[in-house]
Amino acid sequence: MTLNKPLLGVNFFAGDVLAGLGPYLAIYLLSVLKWAPGSIGIALALSTICTVIVQTPAGGIVDTVRWKRGLLAVCAMTIAVSAVAITFFHSSFAIYAAQMAIGVALAFVGPAIAAITLGLVGPEKFTAQTSANQAWNHAGNMIAAGLAAGIALWISVLGVFWLIAMMTVGMVVCIWMIKADSIDHDVARGGETLEGIVEKQPSGFATLINDRRLRIFAISVVLFHFANAAMLPLVSQKLSENSDAEHGIAFTSACIIAAQLVMILMALFCGWKADVWGRKPLFLLAFAVLPIRGVLFTLGDEAVYLIAIQALDGVANGIFAMLFLLILADITAGTGRFNLSQGALATLVGVGASLSNLIAEEVVGFTNYTTGFLMLAAVGLIGLIIFALFMPETAPHITNKTKEP
Repeated sequence: MTLNKPLLGVNFFAGDVLAGLGPYLAIYLLSVLKWAPGSIGIALALSTICTVIVQTPAGGIVDTVRWKRGLLAVCAMTIAVSAVAITFFHSSFAIYAAQMAIGVALAFVGPAIAAITLGLVGPEKFTAQTSANQAWNHAGNMIAAGLAAGIALWISVLGVFWLIAMMTVGMVVCIWMIKADSIDHDVARGGETLEGIVEKQPSGFATLINDRRLRIFAISVVLFHFANAAMLPLVSQKLSENSDAEHGIAFTSACIIAAQLVMILMALFCGWKADVWGRKPLFLLAFAVLPIRGVLFTLGDEAVYLIAIQALDGVANGIFAMLFLLILADITAGTGRFNLSQGALATLVGVGASLSNLIAEEVVGFTNYTTGFLMLAAVGLIGLIIFALFMPETAPHITNKTKEP
């Protein structure tokens, strides 16, 4: 199939934007502004807390509006302005406010990109386009991380915040290259059934709430991000504990590059196999990586070792980013509530990530990094068991076969 090239550009530049300031901000606050771990945890969590509050209505808004490109552009520029503001204002109030603004904007970015993708290519080409989107997204993140390392080492620590702002400019340019009239807004909200019928009116909320698959998937999403979100910030802090901010950012960039390279491969692999093997085996693989990675982080302190283990994040997050959208599109097909459901589940992503950062930082503060990583590994193992036992397959070609007499 022919891929939508401006959409690939949006995802390339969105790679660094969606990744957020988290790991870099943690190092900046720890090494430059000398914040305590608990305060760092609050700063990291504020963005995701705001995303949690706004995410569900954001999904509903994306379902409704027909100016999705404009909405996405405004949110991208909000992130740019907030990132730059952190370089000028060093008070806790200013940094907390910037993180809150970023959190609100991020609530719209993911659903808007997914909606535009679905509206442009339709359900039948959604897996292939999403696979390419994710590969370009991870490539953008990987290149930005390499630039961030160079900027931090040879120019300024603050350059990483300006880099995010520059990436948003490229993102906005690509957004406006997408033809507005090529987006089918009924299809973009998940209004097309698996049989190709477009429903003009969205289903009632009870249809979603009563779907057992969606409830189990929601629980799994929370546990996945509870186990995963704090790992990179903790590794970044562990690497920079006996170093300066410049080298801490360089180490963090190396972790991100290693993971993003694997994510590109995972995105392409999932695009190849998700419609053949089904969704569940791939998602189980992503879950299985989390406890393994958490335990391995406790077994060594060398930078090269920690960076190598962080590469496993590419397997987990690379698969999750793809399968999250595919499973949700499967479950909500024909309901017209794809983006609302995406917003609601992304809210739960924020819940899991907020709990992860807050609790892990407190655990480390009271004990040590080893205990923090083992706690995250245990949560990942619980999530793996729940998904394996209770989540059914959702891939249309498999579920349709089970319905046949």
